[in-house]
Amino acid sequence: MKNAVRKWEQVRSFALDLPGAVEEFPWGPEDCVIKVNKKIFVFLGNADGPNPPGLSVKLKDADLHEHAMGMPGAEPTGYGLGRAGWVSVPLGEKGAPAAELLCEWVEESYRTVAPKSLIKELDARTAAG
Repeated sequence: MKNAVRKWEQVRSFALDLPGAVEEFPWGPEDCVIKVNKKIFVFLGNADGPNPPGLSVKLKDADLHEHAMGMPGAEPTGYGLGRAGWVSVPLGEKGAPAAELLCEWVEESYRTVAPKSLIKELDARTAAG
């Protein structure tokens, strides 16, 4: 469980560092989401509830989506979001993805909803760094 929480914290930190990213709790303190331009790009839930943490990201790239769906416990996100490419991945499962891979998925999800100006800013930051 500690490893899952550590991954959750790394992913949250990474997501909040993306240009224009803001953290919100639209359904209460146990339901963390991170948005850009008022659009959610990652559902994080929380890291200190009774269940192990997890996340949901939107992966339009077919290969990334398939890879994510192959992870232990992964499933299409509920409420019909799975049909739009959203994948929910638990972080407490044996064989759960590493934080680095999760961050790649978060960035991909970010790129699907972020304005082009913020994507350019991210690309410039990446190239410089």
